[in-house]
Amino acid sequence: MLFILKKGVDPSTLIEKIKTGSASYRYIDLDGRGIVVAWPDKLVESIDDETVELKVKVSTPYQLASKVWRDKTIVNIGDVEVGDRRVVVAAGPCSIEDENTFMEIANAVKRIGGSMLRGGVFKPRTSPYTFQGLGVEGLKILKKVRDATGLPIVTEVLDTRDVPLVMPYADMLQIGARNAQNFALLREVGRTRKPVLLKRGMWMTIEEWLLSAEYILLEGNFSVVLCERGIRTFEKGTRFTMDIGGMVYTRTQTHLPIAADPSHPAGRRDLVEPLALAAVAAGVDMLLIEVHVRPEKALSDSEQQLSIEGFERLMKKLKLVAEAIGREL
Repeated sequence: MLFILKKGVDPSTLIEKIKTGSASYRYIDLDGRGIVVAWPDKLVESIDDETVELKVKVSTPYQLASKVWRDKTIVNIGDVEVGDRRVVVAAGPCSIEDENTFMEIANAVKRIGGSMLRGGVFKPRTSPYTFQGLGVEGLKILKKVRDATGLPIVTEVLDTRDVPLVMPYADMLQIGARNAQNFALLREVGRTRKPVLLKRGMWMTIEEWLLSAEYILLEGNFSVVLCERGIRTFEKGTRFTMDIGGMVYTRTQTHLPIAADPSHPAGRRDLVEPLALAAVAAGVDMLLIEVHVRPEKALSDSEQQLSIEGFERLMKKLKLVAEAIGREL
């Protein structure tokens, strides 16, 4: 049950009534408007209080992420807005390898029209013997390139212990597919109030994905963008299966913006373009595209990264698709 309070009121009387009924609760301040989440419903349904403007019973397990009480959320990452009319494109290498290469890629992304940079410094790899990222050195490169280009940066954080380390360098924290149900990490990034990109785990249902978002929201952080990056199915022709229908359905269930990462489900660069175009046609608010100046020599995901020329061709086509559905790039 959600209790949405009148602006500027003290929630203490409502909370006392909830506690008297032996229910659990969490108080959240959302842009100056107090929200009390209380559960289970049967213990709080009869509670009324003059401080409450609206009481909402949400039928889904994910209460704060539900579209029932809030139609749309726009997430601000610096000057970039995700969830409005513009489709935001974040592009860059899978992994930051050195300062000169990342600077070259970043300048190209900005020139071509990208709104944000992506780049990994802590890399979760299937094999422990593959490139794991530059770590702290990579974070310093992130800052230099961000300062030089002015483009906000999204990068992945893998561990609760790394959150304070990454915070000063990243404009948006990415939770990767492998950590999508790492509940301790979800809570920790929720407490930061920093924008979060939450990727869907390769094994997760949409309900499980939204419940992962709920962990972040319950800490008071509503700057969450959900990112579809492909799920594991029986199909072996692609690296993963990009769930276009799932993205469309998710939009009917939540007020949170939806992003897509076509590079990972493609697994090969010739499939990235059609998947990206399909995602924009399906109504996503943001795209993550892996781009490298020399993709064949990249230290990770070399098969699926676009060249600068390929990224430029893609952006021209994305612009046409966005305009066709009444949006802009």
